Amino acid sequence: MRLLKFLLLGIFFGIVLAKAQVISWFRIYEMFRFESFHMYGIIGSAVILGVLIIQLIKRKKLRAFNGEAISIAPKPNTYKASIFGGILFGLGWALVGACPGPIFIMIGAGFWSFIVVLAGALAGTFIYGLIKEKLPH
Repeated sequence: MRLLKFLLLGIFFGIVLAKAQVISWFRIYEMFRFESFHMYGIIGSAVILGVLIIQLIKRKKLRAFNGEAISIAPKPNTYKASIFGGILFGLGWALVGACPGPIFIMIGAGFWSFIVVLAGALAGTFIYGLIKEKLPH
């Protein structure tokens, strides 16, 4: 029962993303061809909002709902790994037509073929976990 509010919030967020056409293959296609600002505006506003919220958490020393202090560990400067990972992520996004979040929305909207995409994303994550130590970071 306690987690019901998170489920409802997730469903609401999925509806908002669907109505904003974030799950539209055509919008993603436009973005990768640099023909439309739509997706860049959504992604950019999410990045800006994330930066502002992180700064608010750090400066006001906000706590989690359970009272624990929120600590955000600094990220290592791994530019090569980030560039390589970003290229792989972008290629997968362009080929599939969805990034990880909207995969669930697509399945919820009745696009059952995205179950295969979800299985591929989970398999890729699992394989990365197995070979992570062998990769240059």
